[in-house]
Amino acid sequence: MQSGRVRLLVSVLVSAMLSTAFDTAEQRAQADEPLVFISAFAGGDDGAIHAFQLDLKTGVLQPVRRTTGVEHPFFLALSPDHRFLYSIHALKFGGAEPEQVAAYEIVGRSGQLRLLNRQSSRGSASCYLDVDATGKTVLVANYSTGSVASLPVREDGSLGEASSFFQHAGSSVDPARQAGPHAHCIVIGPDNRLALAADLGLDQVLTYRLDAAAAKLSPHRQPFVRTPPGAGPRHLAFHPNGKQIYVINELGNSITVMDYESDGGMLIERQTISTLPAGFDGTSYCADVKITPHGRFLYGTNRGHDSIAAYRLGEDGRLTLIGIEPSLGKGPQNLAITPGGELLLCANMPGDNVAVFRIDPQTGRLSAVGPTLSMPRPSCIRLLP
Repeated sequence: MQSGRVRLLVSVLVSAMLSTAFDTAEQRAQADEPLVFISAFAGGDDGAIHAFQLDLKTGVLQPVRRTTGVEHPFFLALSPDHRFLYSIHALKFGGAEPEQVAAYEIVGRSGQLRLLNRQSSRGSASCYLDVDATGKTVLVANYSTGSVASLPVREDGSLGEASSFFQHAGSSVDPARQAGPHAHCIVIGPDNRLALAADLGLDQVLTYRLDAAAAKLSPHRQPFVRTPPGAGPRHLAFHPNGKQIYVINELGNSITVMDYESDGGMLIERQTISTLPAGFDGTSYCADVKITPHGRFLYGTNRGHDSIAAYRLGEDGRLTLIGIEPSLGKGPQNLAITPGGELLLCANMPGDNVAVFRIDPQTGRLSAVGPTLSMPRPSCIRLLP
C-alpha cells in the first residue's frame, strides 16, 4: 500500500516537472517570436487591435488576443521600452470633434492591452503617432485639420494633455487635395532633437525642435523644405545612418530623397523617383515607406496599382529600382519589417488582409510567404521584438 502511494507521488512529481519544462520551453519559443499588433480601422465592435505571434521561419501570424473598445484605431506607436502602446481613438474619424490618443499598457507577451487613459489629439482625422527615444513624448499628426501636437507621457505610461500645438497654414497646386494643410505624419529624428512633419496639402516637410523632457515642439530655424509641386508628401523614413530621409509622395506616386544634416536640421533634395512601372496610366496613390534595419533596401506602397516598389540604397543614399511586386491585396496601406530584416508585412486595408513576404538578403526582392491573413481593414502594423 505504502509503495503504491510512493509510486503515485513520484508519477505526479514527474508529470509536474515535464509539464513545467514544456511550459517553459513553450514560453521561451514564444519569446523568440515577435509579437505583432495590427489595428482594424473600423468603428463599433469591428474596431480593434489584434495581437499575433509571428513565426519568423514560416511567416505565419498566429492570433493570440483581440482588444476592443477602441474606435477607428488608424495608427499605432510603441514606447521605446516596449511597455506601452499608443493608438488613435476616433468615434467618427475625420469628424468635427477632435479625436483622441489612447494609451495602453502591454501586459507581458500575451498580447493583452490594458487601457490607461485617453487625451485629445487637438485635431481631426488623426493619422500618425510617434514616441521619442526617452518615452516621455508622444507626437500626433492631424490630417483633416492640418496640425501637429505633442503630449507628455507620465511615469505610468498614461498621457497628459497636449503641451504644444501647431496649426499649419497654406495650400498648393492641386485644388481638390491641396486647398489647405493636411499633416500626414510627424517623425522624430535619430538624434531625438528634431521632428519632421510631412504635410500633403502644403507640399512641405516642416521641421520642429523637440524638447522631450518638457514634451514640447517649437519651430526650427529652417521651418520647412518644399517637395515637388503636387507631390503630396505623406510619410517619411530616416536612413539608419541618419544622413538621409525618404519622403513618399501620395499624389505624385514617387519617393523624394533628401540629405539630412542633423546638427542644423538642413534638408537638401537629391532625387525623386517613381514608384510605378513605366507606362502605367491608371489611378494610384502612395501610402507608406519603410527601410530595412541594415539600410540596404527600401519599400513603398502603391494603392490602386496595389503593389510594393522595392529599391536598393546606394552609398550616397540614392535609390535604384529593384522591382515592383503585387501586394496580394487591395490598397496596401502600411508596412512593417522584422528587426532582423527577414520579413516584410503589408496591411492591405480595403482588401481586408495582411500579406507576409520574405526579403532576399542579397537582392532585396520580395517573395510571398504562405497564404494571406484575413482580418477586417488592417491599417497599421507594429512589431514587438
